[in-house]
Amino acid sequence: MTLPETLHPSLWRADQLAHSATRCQDTGFAALSAQLPGGGWPQGTLIDLLVQQHGIGELRLLQPALAALGQRPIVLLQPPHAPQALALAALGLAPSQLLWVRSGAKASDALWAAEQILRSGCCGALLFWQKQARGETLRRLHLAAQSADTLFYMLRPLAAAQDASPAPLRLSLRPAAGGMDIGFVKRRGPQRDAPLFLPLTPALLQRHAPLDRSTPATASARGILPSLVG
Repeated sequence: MTLPETLHPSLWRADQLAHSATRCQDTGFAALSAQLPGGGWPQGTLIDLLVQQHGIGELRLLQPALAALGQRPIVLLQPPHAPQALALAALGLAPSQLLWVRSGAKASDALWAAEQILRSGCCGALLFWQKQARGETLRRLHLAAQSADTLFYMLRPLAAAQDASPAPLRLSLRPAAGGMDIGFVKRRGPQRDAPLFLPLTPALLQRHAPLDRSTPATASARGILPSLVG
């Protein structure tokens, strides 16, 4: 019997996870990686993370993949709270590696900044917090992400799960006692209705509690991007 993937890499059996057509970065959590096509976070594509509320452990979820980027820059675009350098350093992310970018008052400024970062391929990862995004905006960002192998996470409210998105991977993140519940809104593979519980030990939760405390270092999008993209 001919296997679907032998006909085309984008085909897969409905009861199996698809073979990722892009490079993937291990999530650092074996149980989660086993549920993702390619066994990790896909690079060069839009990853939609739909968060019930900020500060439930989303940075700890991404920490292993971000730490594996070596010295490549990591951009934090429009985070809901000013990043705290000491807490991020405790996650293994060097302050010199992190770029906190503040866009202008217009939503289009943040979109412009995200597109420039993605198309340049200058950074290892882009974390982009956005409350609202139209379908055409998501398509533009998804297309821009394909220009390089950047890990591109878009963090949006959980209510956006009801909206269409071109992202091949969409996960819902909800707080749970001792960790986080991860729901599989969309993946290339069989539907999974039950969430995956990802444990976070109380010691880890306490150690990284001050992630939302302020730090004064910041930069405007149009001020810092020329030095990034050349």
